Amino acid sequence: MTDLTGTKAIVIGGTSGIGAAVAQVLAERGAAVTSASRATGLDVTDADALSRWIAGQGPFDHLVFTAGSQAPGGAVDALDLEAARRAFDVKFWGSIRAAKAAAAELRPGGTITLTSGFLARRTVPGTFAKTAMNAALEASAKILARELAPIRVNVVSPGLTDTDAYAGMETAARKQMLEGAAAKLPAGRVARPQDVAAGYLFAIETASVTGAVIDIDGGALIN
Repeated sequence: MTDLTGTKAIVIGGTSGIGAAVAQVLAERGAAVTSASRATGLDVTDADALSRWIAGQGPFDHLVFTAGSQAPGGAVDALDLEAARRAFDVKFWGSIRAAKAAAAELRPGGTITLTSGFLARRTVPGTFAKTAMNAALEASAKILARELAPIRVNVVSPGLTDTDAYAGMETAARKQMLEGAAAKLPAGRVARPQDVAAGYLFAIETASVTGAVIDIDGGALIN
């Protein structure tokens, strides 16, 4: 295990779900962690405000972006394009804005780890917005890894994960959904936030990894 004592990490989207698990594991390794999200008043769609906030945290060592958005579903010919644009503005452009601002504040050896999702490379009708947004993030991260080097830029791509995003579901329905999904996966289980957090930790700790997409999907992409 790498001792992160003396380092500082920022987790945007770090107050719930996967982001909170990432913040916890980084803190357990000794990093000083600042978590922010919509719940704390951080608006990743406001480029100026986001840049000022990130500059105010610097210098630091690691940026993790897990902030997500509610992307609309449905066939392209019936898609709510305005809702899709808003989703892109949060997850895709929010990630790029944060990476751009962080690049000026990261210390030598710094890392940026973004978040996509398995639909980036899984063809599922009715998921155009999510697929396009996540695929764009994965492609962009590879460009960032070249342009921002020696800062290391990677992406973690989760599959279905048992987080509080499903807290609004009736308990029995949630259990049935998760168990049904797990039964179809080669791993035999859906991920928990701590499973996915391990992927971010791997990207941060492994000095030879950059421009990578780390899949934590229970084998969904090989099904």
